[in-house]
Amino acid sequence: MRILAVCGALMVISISASAQTKTSPGAGPVIVVETEKGTIEIETYPNEAPKTVAHILGLVNKRFYNGQRVHRVVPGFVMQFGDQQTRDMTKEKMWGRIEGPAVGVAEFSKLRTHVRGAVGLAHNGDASKADTQMYVTLADTPRLNMKYVVFGKVISGMDVADKLNYADRIVRVTVREGT
Repeated sequence: MRILAVCGALMVISISASAQTKTSPGAGPVIVVETEKGTIEIETYPNEAPKTVAHILGLVNKRFYNGQRVHRVVPGFVMQFGDQQTRDMTKEKMWGRIEGPAVGVAEFSKLRTHVRGAVGLAHNGDASKADTQMYVTLADTPRLNMKYVVFGKVISGMDVADKLNYADRIVRVTVREGT
């Protein structure tokens, strides 16, 4: 918040967190995840994971994630969403098990690792078959390095990621260019 004096009167100007959020050098478009508990902003890394980023941005632009639910939370480890089945509470037993279109390549990077807030794609043992389910690491998790592709990092809203629970709703996911 910034306070300015204008013509003898006090004026308060509030600047939203997203307006202040800056991306890292080399980061690409920002994925904005609006949840029922707040907003998470994720910078993407198209230089290190070009096919993965293009795949996810394509899904976002098709509104694939809108209305889904968080289907996995392991405190101190990860929060995960991206299964289209989660829009239907009657299919809860299948959440996290349905595979979507795969990226087709494993773009591992020694530069982008599993630090707190890293965003990667889940898979069932073959990183090239990672598809639509993304996760946010809730702590540094180096054991995932070179096993799961990191395609982004939370730059705003990590507090929101920390407080999301199983079945919390993802309202809308959009893309904006980095700042």
